[in-house]
Amino acid sequence: MKNLFLTVLTAVAIVTPAASQTTQKLTASKINEYGLIYTLPVTVADVTVEAEKTVKTPGEFFRYAKKYLNIDPITEPSQQWVVKSVTVNARGVADEKEQYLVQFKSGSAPFMVLNDENFPLTVNTDNLPAASELKLPVAQAAQPTILQQPVAAQAVTEEMLQSQSSAKRAELAAAKIYELRQSRNEIISGQADQMPSDGKAMQLALDNLAQQEAALTAMFVGTVQTSTDVRTFTVEMPEGETSHMVVGRLSVLNGIVDASDLSGDPIYLDIKVTARGQLPKNEKGEVKKFPKGGLAYRIPGEADVTVTFGNDQLFNGHFDVAQYGVVFGLEPNLFTDKKSPAYVVFDGATGAIRELGSK
Repeated sequence: MKNLFLTVLTAVAIVTPAASQTTQKLTASKINEYGLIYTLPVTVADVTVEAEKTVKTPGEFFRYAKKYLNIDPITEPSQQWVVKSVTVNARGVADEKEQYLVQFKSGSAPFMVLNDENFPLTVNTDNLPAASELKLPVAQAAQPTILQQPVAAQAVTEEMLQSQSSAKRAELAAAKIYELRQSRNEIISGQADQMPSDGKAMQLALDNLAQQEAALTAMFVGTVQTSTDVRTFTVEMPEGETSHMVVGRLSVLNGIVDASDLSGDPIYLDIKVTARGQLPKNEKGEVKKFPKGGLAYRIPGEADVTVTFGNDQLFNGHFDVAQYGVVFGLEPNLFTDKKSPAYVVFDGATGAIRELGSK
């Protein structure tokens, strides 16, 4: 804890829909002896994994598919998971080791807007940094197969239901398929005994015939169902020039699982530091000193981030990272100048200055 000033702060909680977060506005005043306490962020990576599950199920008559329909069916039930996409997002969380007090001149009234983790978003302005609009995948449940829909029962004839022989039922089902095809051709050519009354009725009739045929065909060829699962793993960017870690795993049976679940194959996260933040220097090339009672901010470093699974690279990105940089400070009197007080906007993921100007 650095330069921590233990006192009572006046805070007003506000909600900012644009940034989708709760913030609080702190004003330096006599009550808090013109000092505001805040925390700097540390950068974490949210790794969102989307995996697709494919379930294949043989049809009741798969043994007769080649004989009656001349098609190759699904012969064994199976389940397969594949990684469909990976998204990595850098986000700031509070670094409890980096708490600070900024001390303003008495008689002034600068204010600071902090997020719900107590690190600053702005000083002397309510114009918060624009919220990132990262679109993440959403898990999708498996849709019912054609055999799980009412049309499947409609396609089954009474004779098929009464037969005790699987071979006979398959023969009847194949005959029904060819009968449905003939009925469709007769409607299309206008030769049906009972033609639909109009175009809309014709389309409904054709759709129903197609669905019945699809249901009976599925009894031979089998069905395929797909669904997706989505999980997000949060990883704090570790120290060191390079890092190689298992962020999660993909299990044949359970899909996306934790890194500690050895039933799955590993999804690797690699981080390579490409630049370290440096303290500013004066005209003589000497490192500047932190201003007394100054407003602390981060000068972040940079890193390349990749995610791989097997031989496939699923994500490759470049991020600013708070902990690969250094902490420096702004002179507090910049924000209390009577003629032209300064304002500053910070990056919520790193604590870096995004915009610095005067009113």
